[in-house]
Amino acid sequence: MADIRDLVRLDGRVAIVTGAARGIGRETAEMLAGAGARVVLADLDKAAAEAAAAAISAAGLRAFAVRVDVAEEASVEAMVRATLDSEGRVDILIANAGIAIRRPAVELALADWDKVVAVNMTGAFLCARAAARPMIANGSGAIVNVASIVGLSGGGLYPNISYQATKGGVVNMTRALAVEWAPHGIRVNAVAPTYVRTELTAGLLKDPELVARIEAMTPMRKLAEPRDVAAAIAFLVSPAAAMITGHVLAIDGGFLAQ
Repeated sequence: MADIRDLVRLDGRVAIVTGAARGIGRETAEMLAGAGARVVLADLDKAAAEAAAAAISAAGLRAFAVRVDVAEEASVEAMVRATLDSEGRVDILIANAGIAIRRPAVELALADWDKVVAVNMTGAFLCARAAARPMIANGSGAIVNVASIVGLSGGGLYPNISYQATKGGVVNMTRALAVEWAPHGIRVNAVAPTYVRTELTAGLLKDPELVARIEAMTPMRKLAEPRDVAAAIAFLVSPAAAMITGHVLAIDGGFLAQ
C-alpha cells in the first residue's frame, strides 16, 4: 500500500532556491530541507542567505548559501557551478527572486521597466536554463517558477504594469519550458500567489484600506502567508506531483475563481 509520506519526501535531492534569504524563498528552503533535500539558498544579499542557511543547518539539515544576481548570466552560471561542485547534482530549482516597482504606466521610467524585466522574467529564464543543463544530463528534474495572480489577471488594485507583465511572461514561459523539457524528464510548473505577507508587500499592507479591499475580493477573506506558498511548491517538486507539468497553481484563497 502506498504511503503518502513517501511521496512527499525529497531525500537525496539537491534544490536551489533563489531569493531565499527571506519571505517565500526562505520558507521554501526550510520546507524543502525538512523534506530531506540538500538546499542551496541563493540571494543577492549573501549575508542574509548565510544566516538563513545557518538556521537550517542548526536543525541538523544540509544547507549552504551563495550570492546570486539572477539578472546577470555569469552570476547565475556561477550559482549552478557552485552547487555542482558542492553537491554533484541539481534536481530542483525554485525561481523565486523578484522585485516590484509600482508606478502608473505613463510614469514608469524605461530603466525601471528594464530592471523589473531583467530580474523577474530574464532572471527566471537564466536560472531555468542553467539548472536544466545538469538536469538534462541526469534525465530528471523539477522546476517551479514563482509567478503571481496578477500574471493571470489585469490586477486593478493599483498600477503595477512591469510586475504584471513580467509575471504574465513567467506563466507562459513555464508552459513553454514544460513542453520543451518533458522529453528529458524535467517537470516545469509555477505557483501564482495572491498577496502574501512578506517584506516585498510590507509597505503596501500598512494601508488598512488596501488590506480590506484585498480581503473583500478574496472568498477566503484573508491574505496568504509564506508557508502557504512554500507548501504548494514543495508538493510540485515532490514525487507526489510526478504527472504534473506545465501547470500554474494559484494560491489565492479563491481570488481568481470569481
